[in-house]
Amino acid sequence: MRYREATRKLARLGCYEDTKWRRGSHRKWINPHTGRSARLPDWGSDDLRIGTLRSVIRQLGLDWREFNEA
Repeated sequence: MRYREATRKLARLGCYEDTKWRRGSHRKWINPHTGRSARLPDWGSDDLRIGTLRSVIRQLGLDWREFNEA
């Protein structure tokens, strides 16, 4: 799954990107429902690794199935 596709799913679930925080190729995403945040790598057209994506989803307090259905 590419960065853009993952961010669309996160946005559908109510998460948003903290535009004030950027470090190189990583973006900070916040889940306002849980107050948790995670750094998601923006690798452009390259696919995100499944372990990285699952870790970000876990850090945001989301469920993997919920993310896939979004």
